Amino acid sequence: MEPACVRAKNLSYAYDGSTVLKNLSFTVNTGEFFIVIGPNGSGKTTLMKIIAGFIKSRGGELEIKGRPIKTIKRKMLARQIAFVPQQVPTDFPFAVEDVVLFGRSPHLGTFGLESRKDILLAQQAMKFTEVSHLARRRLNQLSGGESQRVFIARAICQDPDIIVLDEPTASLDIAHQLRIMDMMEKMKKEKNITVIMVSHDVNLAAMYADKLMLINAGQQVRVGPPGEVLTYKTLESVYGCPLLVDENPLDKLPRVTPVPGRYIKNSPAFEKD
Repeated sequence: MEPACVRAKNLSYAYDGSTVLKNLSFTVNTGEFFIVIGPNGSGKTTLMKIIAGFIKSRGGELEIKGRPIKTIKRKMLARQIAFVPQQVPTDFPFAVEDVVLFGRSPHLGTFGLESRKDILLAQQAMKFTEVSHLARRRLNQLSGGESQRVFIARAICQDPDIIVLDEPTASLDIAHQLRIMDMMEKMKKEKNITVIMVSHDVNLAAMYADKLMLINAGQQVRVGPPGEVLTYKTLESVYGCPLLVDENPLDKLPRVTPVPGRYIKNSPAFEKD
């Protein structure tokens, strides 16, 4: 039996004596779209950095394809896992094609020279993310949505088994959010890449995730299919605000609607006529 793509057991992390993550246990299977949700300050970004190998957990176990992550050398890990941060750098004047080609760095030899294969992979990644027409443009000349797609192209060019993304749709309009999420789903289906990402949009998460993990204050609340995780009792207890959870008419998945104070009788915002 093939080992899980990512397996965590009692994963914990603390910074300056303050607990950021506590006893997270979950499994991500190969080719799965796994989305982490939760309030601000829940430790979601820290978790992504641990999975990507940028920081080490302070407790528990983390395995990548059956191997403890602590036994995998940095260069080998970079061949397996690509990371796209929430805030992609946009202030340096590199051409898009050069930024995408940087994704081949873990695969290059001693002299760091790109081969014809590397260049071809970069071109394929730009085509996949629909940024080929921007190849000669400078990164600091692009919009937020274009920059995000360029860095996803760089991650694809890395030819990873796993791509980890920290809120890739943050600050993007609805059309660009859908474009990014469709791209992740296409990548999962066509390239069999395991996608692990953070999202603040629970409705987008519900529509795309094979599995959701809800965390709060660094602790795991629930993990499973969207229908099991996105219940109004669970969400209201975590987010601390009234929510309506009903059925999305498109696919019978949960749909979450925040309820403004004016609709709640006991709310300070409610005023009698």
